Amino acid sequence: MTLSGFLQLAASTVIFLLAATVAKSWALAPGLPKLALTLVLYSAGNLVMLRLVREFGMASAFSLSAVIQLVAINVIALAFFGERLSAVQSSGVVLAILAVGLITLGPQAGGQ
Repeated sequence: MTLSGFLQLAASTVIFLLAATVAKSWALAPGLPKLALTLVLYSAGNLVMLRLVREFGMASAFSLSAVIQLVAINVIALAFFGERLSAVQSSGVVLAILAVGLITLGPQAGGQ
């Protein structure tokens, strides 16, 4: 991964985390400014993702982004919004992380 690619991935992750946080804030207290900011942030994150798709390919870019966001958004939801996951939901998160890891690492492990 190039430095440019890493920085773009970090930027998209931060943007998507901000968007998810504003979306949760909107869900708790709806308002047009929060909704507009959520839409702007998600749009900006997706524009950065388009560059990542060009650089890494669709499978790798979205897989990396998905697993990073999955972990980070759960941390925010649990730590800052007091949400709780059941044992089944927690198992699902762990399995999703494992699945995305296998998808991302699969071609290297399989010699492709």
